[in-house]
Amino acid sequence: MTRAVVTGGAGFIGSHLCEALLIQGVQVTCVDDLSSGSSDNVAHLLAVPGFAFVPGDVVDPALWQRLPAAQRVFHLASPASPVDYQAAPVQTIRTNVLGTLNALDFARAHGARMLLTSTSEVYGDPQVHPQTEAYRGHVNPVGPRSCYDEGKRCAEALTVAHARQHGTQVRLARLFNTYGPRLRPQDGRVVSTFITSALRAEPLPLHGDGRQTRSFCYVSDTVRGLLALMAQERVTGPINLGNPQEVSMHALAAMVLRLTGSNAGVRTLPAREEDPRCRQPDISQAQRWLEWQPEVPLVQGLAQTIEWFRAPGAVGANRLPCGSQPVVDLAANT
Repeated sequence: MTRAVVTGGAGFIGSHLCEALLIQGVQVTCVDDLSSGSSDNVAHLLAVPGFAFVPGDVVDPALWQRLPAAQRVFHLASPASPVDYQAAPVQTIRTNVLGTLNALDFARAHGARMLLTSTSEVYGDPQVHPQTEAYRGHVNPVGPRSCYDEGKRCAEALTVAHARQHGTQVRLARLFNTYGPRLRPQDGRVVSTFITSALRAEPLPLHGDGRQTRSFCYVSDTVRGLLALMAQERVTGPINLGNPQEVSMHALAAMVLRLTGSNAGVRTLPAREEDPRCRQPDISQAQRWLEWQPEVPLVQGLAQTIEWFRAPGAVGANRLPCGSQPVVDLAANT
């Protein structure tokens, strides 16, 4: 039976990935320190045979010694929202460098294949549009986003170096603005911020002129892409996984207001420092090698995300802060 380690498995994307792997019949060891993930995200998996939750920090070598052997390692662990990585920039770099090295060493020791989830942030404020995997980026190494941008760039370099030096099987994915259920309401990303504001009948905070663009990929599409890349035998990556449909922040705000039925409008705020003006993936490589492209239209995905946010406790003062949930070690379920 195949076993996969999913680091960051109690996070937004990681928890959906754990679900998908279990559906495929894969045993899952979910690793998370709950610094930005939540045990709520995997609570429904606690009784599922083959699922185990191991609390711990991927930077700690002792954690990896506690894990059972695996054939696949999905390495997602990292702060991913500006609120998180700007609050802990040194830890963000440590996680992306030392945590990635530990994941690679574990994969090598067990003959496993490791997939690194990198990010479109490696392209910085791109001067090429849309961004192909060959584009080397336009990144400020000392800017307010640099701990995440450069941490992921280093993680990519380390992953490729490990493969070259040790023959480790690796895969590289670059994710573009994933959204969907289990986004944290206060994580600072634009989709969750807009939805939370609309449901509270508060004006949506629109930074700058609203003409800056992003490309949003629904979480189920992202997970399909990760599974397809891990299974691919002929290409290692990097591979862009994202939705090539580009949308302005002004258009996104209007869409959220319409879908929530809110009349709150928007409030204009100063532009964020070094906020990229545009972000759009070229997914030609994913289409060619993975036969993958996103399936969930933005309007449908937003509607499903809003439905999740409307659930009791999803938005409001009664929601437990991240990291405050009880930790359960499910090693007995293996």
